[in-house]
Amino acid sequence: MFDCLIIGGGVSGVSCALVLGSANAKPFVNDKKIGIIAHQKSSMLQDALFNNAYGIPPGTLGSYLLHQTLTDLNNIYPHINQILNERVLSIINHKDYFLVTTTENIYESKCVVVAINSSNPFTINGCLEPYVIPHGKSLPQKNRIQLANNDHLVFEKIYVAGTLAGHRSQLAIAAGSGAAVATDILTLWNNGIETHVHDSIRKK
Repeated sequence: MFDCLIIGGGVSGVSCALVLGSANAKPFVNDKKIGIIAHQKSSMLQDALFNNAYGIPPGTLGSYLLHQTLTDLNNIYPHINQILNERVLSIINHKDYFLVTTTENIYESKCVVVAINSSNPFTINGCLEPYVIPHGKSLPQKNRIQLANNDHLVFEKIYVAGTLAGHRSQLAIAAGSGAAVATDILTLWNNGIETHVHDSIRKK
């Protein structure tokens, strides 16, 4: 049983995983089981070139970031379970948790973050299908979609991040969206007390 399962190994999904991973020393997080299903074949990063993203050297390729960020996640926060080469087929409500079925396995999770892109059609069957709506910030001719949400929350313990949350396709926006979801989950785990996490070289 996962406490949080992130679906999507792009910018918003990995950003969410990095923030959750960095909070591991907090007493209300260190017993949590966190996973990320990092199926990336349809990621918008595959063909991207970055010259305008804060903190990223100009000329960086999106395909490089897809590989390197997961490597960094594994090296820095190995307690985050990376599930590779599996595509999610459905998410189903089951009692007080969710069943996430992939091409290889069925996973149980108390909380789910959906961080895939906004391509149409939406290919994950189950409880999210009624929330699929046209993308509010994309040109109609692009035929993009999003999940209806209130500040990333689709419904209780199901979050959406990145372009599928209705944001524009910009790396910095997607990263911030994933980080925002992570801090909301940390706040949930901290009994509703506002929580975020920073790494620092400042002496304590």
